Amino acid sequence: MRPPVGIVMLTVKALGPIAKASISLAALALATVGFAPFADTINHTTVALTYLLAILFVATLFGSRAALISSLVAALCFNFFFLPPYYTFAVSHDENWVALGAFLITSLVAGQLSSYARRRADESEFRRQEIEKLYSELREAFARASQAEALKQSEQMKSALLDAVTHDLRTPLTSIKAAATTLMETGIDLEDDSRRDLLTIIDEETDRLNKFIGGLVDLARIEAGEFTLKRSEVRVVEIISRAVERVGPRLLDREVVIDVPLSLPHARVDGHSAEEALYSLVENAAKYSPKGAAIRISAASAVDGSIGITVEDKGRGIALHDRERIFEKFVRVSDPDIHSTAGGLGFGLAIARGLAESHGGGIDVTDGRDGYVTAFTLRLPAVERSDS
Repeated sequence: MRPPVGIVMLTVKALGPIAKASISLAALALATVGFAPFADTINHTTVALTYLLAILFVATLFGSRAALISSLVAALCFNFFFLPPYYTFAVSHDENWVALGAFLITSLVAGQLSSYARRRADESEFRRQEIEKLYSELREAFARASQAEALKQSEQMKSALLDAVTHDLRTPLTSIKAAATTLMETGIDLEDDSRRDLLTIIDEETDRLNKFIGGLVDLARIEAGEFTLKRSEVRVVEIISRAVERVGPRLLDREVVIDVPLSLPHARVDGHSAEEALYSLVENAAKYSPKGAAIRISAASAVDGSIGITVEDKGRGIALHDRERIFEKFVRVSDPDIHSTAGGLGFGLAIARGLAESHGGGIDVTDGRDGYVTAFTLRLPAVERSDS
């Protein structure tokens, strides 16, 4: 049985400097020994890519310092064993100098980016756990103390939560700043791929920051009862189509089955809010179901006259005791491979349910049908037949 990822990472962190260095050098030695007998015939690009894979492996497990050392050692091995004249550190042709320099720069950049991605993931997970811990302590404080004492502790917890949220705001800003600074450095001659990677970081972190702030604003307006709905008569198939289109890239490797009967009445909703609620459900289904698995989106009239839009997936499912918790703010279930609220702080499904309830509807979680594992049903008011 394969050990959990968390245990593997803890084991790696427990290794000493000598063990980490030994593993790093062993990875490079393995690549060198495998290709050295064919130095006269093998393509230099193949050797360089193999070394890069070893450096990425080292960076992911051991961090930037190990990646830097591995990059320098790999450059020396590349020169000594695979660039003529062989078995010497001399370089005979100008093009070999160019190849060696390009390899060294690429390996350094790739190793640092891989290490940076690992650090950012670790920091994000640590902050999420801290925020969930703080929020749990806030709830316990209300249960234990009198109202006056609870209000006092609430202010302290709000300050702690604000600090945690500030960290989540600062993370994308730090990434944007670092990437922009690197691009603006006049002394660094970046290759097109490296420049494109840095621009991608800026673009993705800007979107992440915008989505994060928008989610906080929406959640605050919903809880304050200040969320204004502009209801109109909307076709259910239009709500589904727009939500699926927004999820877009996450659905490229999945089959999406849409089943909406022609006789289904229109919904009387705020089109944008209904689309936003359904978008969260479809995004969750795409995020927590296996690649290649089908996702079914169906709609039907309920007994009470409302319309139910159901999103079913073939993920691992949700335990009964977690089916309400996933709609709580800042809460994610313990298993990272199953459904939870989207986003670093965990309020995607909280917003979705709030939007549904503001229409007089709701969101329910049940078992799926016909081979599907989990079903999220968004309930929305329908246009009365007399209004049609």
